[in-house]
Amino acid sequence: MALQPFHLAIPVHDLAAARAFYGALFGCPEGRSADEWVDFDFFGHQLVAHLDPAARGRAAHHNPVDGHDVPVPHFGVVLEWRDWQALADRLRAAGTAFVIEPGIRFRGLTGEQATMFLRDPSGNALEFKAFRDPSQLFAR
Repeated sequence: MALQPFHLAIPVHDLAAARAFYGALFGCPEGRSADEWVDFDFFGHQLVAHLDPAARGRAAHHNPVDGHDVPVPHFGVVLEWRDWQALADRLRAAGTAFVIEPGIRFRGLTGEQATMFLRDPSGNALEFKAFRDPSQLFAR
């Protein structure tokens, strides 16, 4: 089955900050927009940033995963290995503050993956991951 793009709408406290983060930092092309929302082509998926002035400052929850405190909720994409590494390098060069630094999770185990976590300016948590062996995405 061919994967279809997902649609995700997230709250942001500032559309200009969202445009700088998703558009400039990540290079996500902007689609339609209005005074209170903007669409981004988020790695082939539709991400809509909806203005919510109260979006900043949400209390964070974390769950332990492989020795790290993973923020909940979070969203992101699974990239090709080289694309993940290029993104990690670009984010480091931009001085990005990571929630969980780029690294390898479950090293030597089923599901080994490269992963990194960060937050957008409104506090939404994002995870980007990659698998050397993409068949491991749902492996148990």
